[in-house]
Amino acid sequence: MTKALSTIALSVMVGGLLSACAPLSPQDAGYGAAQPAEAGSGADTNAEQKVPELTLNLPANRHYQCVAPEAAPDYTFLERGYMALAQNDYIEAVQHFQRYQRLESSPESDWESGIAIAYISMLPSSPFFDAEAARKTYRQLNKQLNPQMQVHEKSLLMRQSLETFVILDRHIADLEASNSTLKDDLHKREEALKRLRELTLGQRAGRQ
Repeated sequence: MTKALSTIALSVMVGGLLSACAPLSPQDAGYGAAQPAEAGSGADTNAEQKVPELTLNLPANRHYQCVAPEAAPDYTFLERGYMALAQNDYIEAVQHFQRYQRLESSPESDWESGIAIAYISMLPSSPFFDAEAARKTYRQLNKQLNPQMQVHEKSLLMRQSLETFVILDRHIADLEASNSTLKDDLHKREEALKRLRELTLGQRAGRQ
């Protein structure tokens, strides 16, 4: 008896759940087919009203050109050249400077490597010592440098050293030229004194 009642109760519960999940009819749900509009209602009036236009204060269409930032120069081999130069390894320093120039291939790298090699050519202890070549290269590179060029600060220091070298070398050349002139003048004076002594001795011998 108890088992039969349980079965009946379970059937009633399942039936209730199924009826709850069943879709409602349009009449029961209160929606579905549209109801005819009554005459004189506000539906027609609302339909006739125009929707106001929406105005957006957007900026004018402009064409923007995206410019990629310039890549920063790689000073790896330039710095290695400076380190080799500080250790008096002039051959390795020149090799690093030349490689830096080839890899970067820009007006700045050409100038930086050129001024560094000219600096090495200025050093008497360097196997590349050539004072005349250092002066010539400095004058050429000094004309090429302009304010728009962003060069390494150590390259600017080398330029100042080369400028000092050129000035001192010019002074030395002037002193050597002046010394040569003094030597010529001294030699001429000695020759004049010698002739004067000879004339003086000749006059004395003639009087005797």
